[in-house]
Amino acid sequence: MSRRFLRAFSCPPRIIAAVLALVPIVAGLAALVTGLLILRSFGPNFRVGRLLASTPEVSVAEARALAGGPQRYVRVRGRIDSETDFEDQHHRPLVFRRTRLDLGGSRGWTTFDDQRERVPFEVREGLDGIAIDDAALETGLVVIPRESVGTAADAPDRVPAGTPPETPVRLRIDQVSSVEHAIVVGVPVTGGDGQPVMTAGRGRPLILTTLEPDEAMRVLARGHTRRPLVAVVCIAAGLGLLAVGLGLAAVAAVA
Repeated sequence: MSRRFLRAFSCPPRIIAAVLALVPIVAGLAALVTGLLILRSFGPNFRVGRLLASTPEVSVAEARALAGGPQRYVRVRGRIDSETDFEDQHHRPLVFRRTRLDLGGSRGWTTFDDQRERVPFEVREGLDGIAIDDAALETGLVVIPRESVGTAADAPDRVPAGTPPETPVRLRIDQVSSVEHAIVVGVPVTGGDGQPVMTAGRGRPLILTTLEPDEAMRVLARGHTRRPLVAVVCIAAGLGLLAVGLGLAAVAAVA
């Protein structure tokens, strides 16, 4: 093969450097997408965990003062208190209990019965307290779940008509006791009675957890401790590869 032929098909160093820069950039983008897809697989729990970790914390007194002004999404913590709690079967004083029955299927669990028992309650810090809009608690309630799994044959009078007896059925109970401390994330507003109340707002959910943040994250991850770690590694690796690729591209541009 002649030298003239080799020169005709050889690439300038700048083009080679630019091509080499594309490799880590593409790999970085792929790693980022993989990490984000893993996090998205947790559904609403991913958003709840992110808000729980990133929302700025204020005192209950500061939250009360914010209720009369522009809406702000903040986090408070304190002791749960109520004058009208109710007892569970173990005589624990409760302020909120949500009981759900789910049917199992190829796409996961589907709720067919959702019942709530609740009384007015607030979170107190010293002498200051702020009411909680428990009606707004949906995906933002993070507590240790009490679960039991059986089949439709175990509750024939509760499942929808026509459900095959072998269909998996799950009973899940989420409850909040008046003897617990809680972290609440939401928007302080003025309630109908003229008193400050924490509720959902600004397109974000009301979050209440009786767990410390690390434990709450484990509950939100549904016990899958490796998947969040893999997602973090993918995102970190993706950012690193993108930085390398952009650095190589910058060097190629000035070469």
